[in-house]
Amino acid sequence: MMKKLNEMYVKTAMKVEGMIKNERGSQTLEWIGIAAVVVIVVGVISQAFSGDTSIGTTVKDKLKGMIEQIGGGN
Repeated sequence: MMKKLNEMYVKTAMKVEGMIKNERGSQTLEWIGIAAVVVIVVGVISQAFSGDTSIGTTVKDKLKGMIEQIGGGN
């Protein structure tokens, strides 16, 4: 009985170790995460410029201010 449990433990430990060392696909997940952040930022910016919400107005005013400072605007 102990021998059987020991064999199961060794097999399971080897599988877990293999899963931990396997980094295949991690770069894909990183790119998916970056893409998700970009989509969220674009969505927030598009909402800011299309709506008259207080958050949208605040973001729009801040972006206008930054653009004016960069370009030496009015």
